Amino acid sequence: MPELSPRRRQLVLAICCMSLLIVSLDVTALNVALPSMQRELHAETSGLQWTIDAYTLVLASLLMLAGSTADRIGRKKVFMAGLTVFSVGSLLCSLAPSLDLLIVFRMIQAVGGSMLNPVAMSIITNTFTAPRERARAIGVWGAVVGISMAAGPLVGGLLVESDGWRAIFWVNLPVGLAALLLTLRFVPESRAPKPRRPDPVGQLLVIALFGSLTYAIIEAPAAGAASVLPFALLALVALAGLLWYEPRRAEPLIDLRFFRSAPFSGATVVAVSAFAALGGFLFLSTLYLQNVRGLDALHAGLWMLPTAVPMFLCAPLSGRLVGSRGPRLPLLIAGLTMTASGVLFAAFEAETSNVTLFAGYVLFGIGFGFVNAPITNTAVSGMPRSQAGVAAAVASTSRQLGQTLGVAVVGAVLASGVGASPYARVFVSAARPAWWILAGCGFVVLALGVLTSGRWARRTAERTAERLETVEPRDVVGAAGR
Repeated sequence: MPELSPRRRQLVLAICCMSLLIVSLDVTALNVALPSMQRELHAETSGLQWTIDAYTLVLASLLMLAGSTADRIGRKKVFMAGLTVFSVGSLLCSLAPSLDLLIVFRMIQAVGGSMLNPVAMSIITNTFTAPRERARAIGVWGAVVGISMAAGPLVGGLLVESDGWRAIFWVNLPVGLAALLLTLRFVPESRAPKPRRPDPVGQLLVIALFGSLTYAIIEAPAAGAASVLPFALLALVALAGLLWYEPRRAEPLIDLRFFRSAPFSGATVVAVSAFAALGGFLFLSTLYLQNVRGLDALHAGLWMLPTAVPMFLCAPLSGRLVGSRGPRLPLLIAGLTMTASGVLFAAFEAETSNVTLFAGYVLFGIGFGFVNAPITNTAVSGMPRSQAGVAAAVASTSRQLGQTLGVAVVGAVLASGVGASPYARVFVSAARPAWWILAGCGFVVLALGVLTSGRWARRTAERTAERLETVEPRDVVGAAGR
């Protein structure tokens, strides 16, 4: 790739951040619109779950495939294809006449989304080649994530109150079109010198595992255990297939040897747990604020600011702590505060008082603000440079899988507790087991923060790195951030 001027590099960064902004805002803003969708489309709780999980599920399944495809055929091509598909999917979502079609269109959106964030990160890492410049660019990228997380509920509330839930998808169109035109004009094409070979069997097994597991969890309360048992068995077969097939490939989709590193394994589980907590937290909070308290979407979004603001403020502080003292302290803070938030709701019914509700939201915001930075750092800790991008890709996939499972499990528990009763009458008691699950997710973050950041864990990472160094190095810079 030709050397770009400093101004051109900053423009490329801004274009990549535009794609991140619309994808991240879409996820967080949509939660505020769920009750409005429920009323207009006559959706059950499981239908609301699918509007979220159809997107995150497809995203989790295709992130690594999109990144390796971009390395092979050209990052600019794939990035532009992603912007086009995401924008078309957004337009279709805004026009969806029924819940079933909305779910299908969300999946189309996710196909485009899977080509944006990982490929944008590949473009950034290949545009900013100096280590200090690259670190600064990735810091800007992380700040955009924080901004979108903080602004999402409020922006969603404003859009829903002014023009209805469909407006959340309209806002993607001008931003997506502008990013597409700017990419065509200013972003240079690049490819990996030696891209990873496709692994179609591994990809199909991942899709079967994620899809069947999510379906079984979401549909179990309504369909019954017998109806979803075949899907649970399919998930087990797909998992067994991955464990058998992937070690036999020279360039597997998921290199299972990574999991011999305690920091890597810990980061993967922390990512699943933390983002499961986030998905469940947003799902419960949105339904409670609007369906039980009777707030409109805008005021529900304002009530989410006690979570969003600490999340935004703590994220850069966490990054600095990781850089100066390692990942243990941020993970401990995250685990403690997320656990405390869950316990406050589960044991003390924090919803019943404005003071405790505010405290629970603040605690969760602090916890999630601290947890994100150490995940990627811990995942790549001790990895050879040639493998760091792939390790980061698995961590990113774990984030999406966690959010998918969080919405699925919490929604299933809530649906079982509510049954046919009115939300307002039984919501707090029906949600109590779900809040205990979220508290458990926080405790997992806390425990793994202790176990996977000490001396023993670092030794396992070093041994794993030595084994991986024996493999012929290959370019995976483009995989970073997938």
